[in-house]
Amino acid sequence: MRLHRVAPGIAAGILAPALLLATPSFAATAAPTAVPAPAVSSSADEPDADDPRVAIVGILADPDSGRRVTREANALLDANDPEAMRAWLETGYRTAQAEDDRVAITRLLADPDSGRRVIAEVNALLDANDPEAMRAWLETGYRTAQAEDDRVAIARILADPSTSPALRAAAHAALDDNTPEALRHFLEVGRHQVA
Repeated sequence: MRLHRVAPGIAAGILAPALLLATPSFAATAAPTAVPAPAVSSSADEPDADDPRVAIVGILADPDSGRRVTREANALLDANDPEAMRAWLETGYRTAQAEDDRVAITRLLADPDSGRRVIAEVNALLDANDPEAMRAWLETGYRTAQAEDDRVAIARILADPSTSPALRAAAHAALDDNTPEALRHFLEVGRHQVA
């Protein structure tokens, strides 16, 4: 479980004045002014690391948070009950994250770009139904499985006798780079730019 506790609070503190002045009630009356440099913050200005609201806002700021996590986190912030927030952070978050992970993994089965290794690993994860294994696979295993499937897809392009020399060169460059990002970029973008 990754909890970003301080960064969202700092970002909110920096963006709050700009967002406040951008609202319609202030926009008409406030003239643009230079923003003064922020003062050195004291420990009283720092967000409380034990405040469950800070942890929940950090979870919401995580782009990997799924629908159930987002829905439950927003409901907890709306209710503003610190005890309920603490209880959710201890047990409910894990349950909500497990459901969101299961949904994300299941969607890969319907994705036409999912290759044999991704599908095999997804089926094994769903059969095992282990939330920790699903989370670990989404964080690291998926990238490895997708890269292997991408290598196979690029090899098929190279095996096609009608592949142009420019496309062959781009495919070989992606294979020579051999990073998951380069392989995926070639299949999603590069091959269409060359072809």
